[in-house]
Parts: sequence; C-alpha cells; structure tokens
Amino acid sequence: MRVATITSSDIRFPTSRLLDGSDAMNPDPDYSAAYVVLRADDGSEGHGFTFTIGRGNEVCRAAIDALAPLVVGQPLDDLGEFYRRLTHDSQIRWLGPEKGVMHLAAGALVNAAWDWRAKQAGLPLWELLASLSPDEIVDHVDWRYLTDTLTPSGARDLLSDSSGRAGRIAELKSFGYPAYTTSAGWLGYSDDKIKRLAREAVDAGFPMIKLKVGADLDDDIRRFALARSVVGPDIRIAVDANQRWDVPDAITGMAALAKYDPWWIEEPTSPDDILGHAVIRQAIDPIRVATGEHIANRVVFKQLLQADAIDFVQLDACRVAGVNENLAILLLAAAYRKPVCPHAGGVGLCEAVRHLSFFDYAAVSGSLEDRAVEWVDHLHEHFVDPAVVAGGRYLAPSVPGFSTQMRAESLARYAYPEGSAWQ
Repeated sequence: MRVATITSSDIRFPTSRLLDGSDAMNPDPDYSAAYVVLRADDGSEGHGFTFTIGRGNEVCRAAIDALAPLVVGQPLDDLGEFYRRLTHDSQIRWLGPEKGVMHLAAGALVNAAWDWRAKQAGLPLWELLASLSPDEIVDHVDWRYLTDTLTPSGARDLLSDSSGRAGRIAELKSFGYPAYTTSAGWLGYSDDKIKRLAREAVDAGFPMIKLKVGADLDDDIRRFALARSVVGPDIRIAVDANQRWDVPDAITGMAALAKYDPWWIEEPTSPDDILGHAVIRQAIDPIRVATGEHIANRVVFKQLLQADAIDFVQLDACRVAGVNENLAILLLAAAYRKPVCPHAGGVGLCEAVRHLSFFDYAAVSGSLEDRAVEWVDHLHEHFVDPAVVAGGRYLAPSVPGFSTQMRAESLARYAYPEGSAWQ
C-alpha cells in the first residue's frame, strides 16, 4: 500500500473567548490543529495533527504541505522508514535539525500514518503497539544520539519480560488508567469558578488537580491556598509555571508555595535549560519537577534524564515527531525509572496521548506508580473517538486507530478563516 494524497487543514477553536487554557505565558490561546488526512491508494485514510494555540497554525500547515512530496507515492508497510524519511532528509534537517515547525509537521504525518496502520489492523493504537515484538518496537526508533545512555540491545532487555502483558492489557480494559485534571486551574478563571471546579474534580474521583502559576506570586499563593482549602490535604495539587520563571524566580516561587504541599512544579523555566532544571530540582527538594510538553526531541529528554533534572517525564503526542519518537522517550524513561505523566488538554491531545500511556503500562514500564495522564474536559465532542474519563480514570480506547480523526462537521465549522465559527 502506498500514500496517494496528503490533504492539510488549518483548524482553530476560539477558546480564548472564555479563557480556557489560559496560563502565565499564554493568556489567550485559541486551541488549534494543523490537521492532515493521509489517503492510501485504496482510499483508506489516516488522520493526524500537530497542536498549536492559534497564530502560526498556518505555518505548521504549510510545513505539512512542504513535507508531502517526501511521502506521496511511498509505501506504508514500514513506519520506521516512513518516520526516518521525514526526519533524515538532508536539506530539511538544516531547518532544525529535528526541532521547530518542520518537526511538528513531521509528527502530524507520522501520527496520521500510525492512525492508518491501526485502522488497517482493526485495533486501537495502544493495542497494536502492545502486540509488537521487542525487535519490532526497537526497529521503529531512531537510535542516533541515544546510544551513550540506551542501546537497541538494552531497550530489547527492557521489553523482553512479556509474561504479564496479557494481564495488564486486561486490567486496562477493565479499570482504565489514572487521570488528573487541569480544568479547575486555568489562570484566567475567577475564584468562585476555581472553587466550584475543584470541588467537582474531587467529587468526580480525581486524586490530583493542577493549577497554573507564574504571573504574580501573591496571586499564586492566594489561589493555591484557596484550592487547598477546598480539596483538603489528601488530594495532590500540582502547579505549572509554563516556562514563565527564571531559575532564581522558580526557586523563590516554590519556596513560597511549599507550605501548601505542591506535588510538582511543571515547566519551571525554559524547556531548553537542562542545567537550570537540575538546579531547581536540587534547590526545591522534596518538591518534584516535571517537564516535557515543549521539549523539542528525544535528545533533550535524554539529557534531562542524564542530568537527573526531572522527576516526571511529560511527553506530548504531537510535540515531537509522532509515535516513533515517543517510543524512544518511553524507553528512555523506563531505563531511568522515571514515571511518565503525559501532557494533554489542548485539542485532541487527551484523545491521542492516552494510547501512549496505555501502551507504556502494557508493554514497557509495567507500572502505574505515581503515573497519571492529564485531563481537560473540553473539545472532545469534535472527535470520532472521544476520550472518556470516569471515576478519575481514562477508559481504554477500543475503536481502531489513534483517535486522532475529527468529525467532518467540526472540520468544516472550525476551518480558519473560512469556517462558520470564525465568521
């Protein structure tokens, strides 16, 4: 089977109108997707996207179109080669390498190809991945720049114990995967809205909520105290600075919040500042450090782990170059025994990233300790296979594919700028 056509779209949702998604660095996001449909020569389709927050989404779409000639007419039988064709191109690499808009576009195309493959197999992506042998998983990873910390042989050893895989798959289908919610914590929300949503989160069974911080420390302290008074001492509260702080600011800010028992500080400073994360982590211990949603590639994740700079790995289904690169990140996290707590929210990120965490438990880490996938309760209705959380846990996806396909009516309504939502 070969790729016949690639069709891209600029899809944007006006979430800034209600300040959904607002944080210290991004006060007015319009959650968006540079969306792609890959059609094989028999008419079958795979759907994928990369996530943005509005302006610049058209640039990601243009990058997808620029990459299309690398895959149109090419076979779909080897998705390791499909991934490498997009990320190894000698001229495109000059624009990165393996970072920036071209890398995001590659991720959209790679995710579309995996959506296609899972649909062809008649399986949700996480089950398809869990059915692969250790050799097959390793062969889908680009091992350049990683072998000083993890080799293909070492990765096979991590994956070789398959004795409990069937039981873990059955457990996931019965009980789902732990979730935490950010829905109560957006920076633009009023105190009354924070209190109401925090109570609702606890009542819904979430063991953890997350608050945005970083715009004003006095306000951060007040909002955290408010949330803690609502949820009590037993619910974990994480905080997220969305890169707003310099290293000294992060240390000062977390010292001020420490009395309210924060579970982690997420993105305390620039995602590229590996040594800065290490300094923060040492200074604020025992508060934990999490980061990942803006990490450009597997190499930066490797260095964060080498430097012992983070406690939680927050991979993103649409930030790096799609499924293949996220397989590498999952293997690195397992090698360093760090829990993976993916970034989600956005538009479609909950739908997609749950597959990676389900696969991680079934076939890689085999652990649920201190692990949870972020949940934000909006925009799910625009997807053919929307994510569902019940009792504070993601239910296992069962529809074949990567859950990345949007409904046709949503694609038409929210196309930018011509869709009716933008008129």
